[in-house]
Amino acid sequence: MHRMTIIASAFVLFATAAFPAAETMPASVHENAGTLTDAKGMTLYIFANDKEPDKSACTGNCANVWPPFRPTADDHDTGDWKIITRDDGSKQWAYKGKPLYLFAMDKAAGQAGGEGRGNGAWHVAKA
Repeated sequence: MHRMTIIASAFVLFATAAFPAAETMPASVHENAGTLTDAKGMTLYIFANDKEPDKSACTGNCANVWPPFRPTADDHDTGDWKIITRDDGSKQWAYKGKPLYLFAMDKAAGQAGGEGRGNGAWHVAKA
């Protein structure tokens, strides 16, 4: 029995080291084949012109076409996920320092029509 306990303990240690726990994502975010989406399956994007970490450069009309991905009232920072405050005082999710957006022309879950738009400045957000 003692030998079984040692083997079981070794397996747990190996499994923990070999397969670390997945990073906790906000409940409003999902991953589909490496692509980040909102809870409805709508593709999330990052903007190459967001040069400063955790700060959005997409304001005014830009934010109409590329709506900021907003947290819910129950959301909070977790790991690489941070709720940032935009210049207008509203809140937006950022992942690894990059603010996240939706694309107004994506009408159904899984669409990624924003990839490469804006002279290549917009990209699908990847986990």
